[in-house]
Amino acid sequence: MERLDTERPSWAPPEVDIDTPSIARVYDYWIGGTHNFPADRELGDRVSAGNPELVATLRANRAFLRRSVRELTALGIRQFLDIGSGIPAEGNVHDVALAAHPDSTVVYVDIDPVAVAHGRALLADEPRAAVFQGDLHKPREILDADDTRRLIDFDRPVALILAAVLHFVPDGDDPLELVRQYTGPLAPGSALVLSHAGADEVPQAAPEAAEQYRGAVSQVIWRSTAELTALFDGFDLLSPGVVRAPLWRPEPGERPDPDLAMLAGVALKPAG
Repeated sequence: MERLDTERPSWAPPEVDIDTPSIARVYDYWIGGTHNFPADRELGDRVSAGNPELVATLRANRAFLRRSVRELTALGIRQFLDIGSGIPAEGNVHDVALAAHPDSTVVYVDIDPVAVAHGRALLADEPRAAVFQGDLHKPREILDADDTRRLIDFDRPVALILAAVLHFVPDGDDPLELVRQYTGPLAPGSALVLSHAGADEVPQAAPEAAEQYRGAVSQVIWRSTAELTALFDGFDLLSPGVVRAPLWRPEPGERPDPDLAMLAGVALKPAG
């Protein structure tokens, strides 16, 4: 791909290459963010051109994430651990949580060093939130990380967010056991927030979308409502259960698209 030699803005971390597309910034572009550059937008347009519903699906996922955080803050949760967060730009978990309760704390984790570099620049002046590089498949390292221990007290309820990340975990890697390694240390009253590519009837464009996205990231695993529900084992699902992401507690007056292939749910860890 031809380098575009974009002029570097002051907010761009000096260590990141802004002329080579980054999937973290492409994702930011798809969901309407501003932390992206011409090379990212060019790749994003090429990928999404093959699947017109991709951008709408990813934006529905981000909207679900914001709604779930608002609902959980209303239930008294003040701590959030978001794994596979991408770039924690405008309208993300910390913005929603801190707007509701200034004593909230948020830890973001992502495996992509570009996402982490941008995140650190964004959160440099925010002591109640942190971002660090971590591998979803290494729960103990994430749970024991300095930033996690500094901002999260596991004796109190925590919202664990795995939004649009488990669809990169194949069945052979036992996604349920992976989830359990994270949820085991959580206190009663904690929450599990999941969203996942898939549906009971996968739309015709879904295989093409998976193929396009795989070219930029890695293989996307499509799962059914029952398969995603199984990942909430040991937790009590909040109403309306596992549904298409736009249908999870939509805002009053909102007209959600019920056909987007992104499933979502939120559940609480019971006492005992």
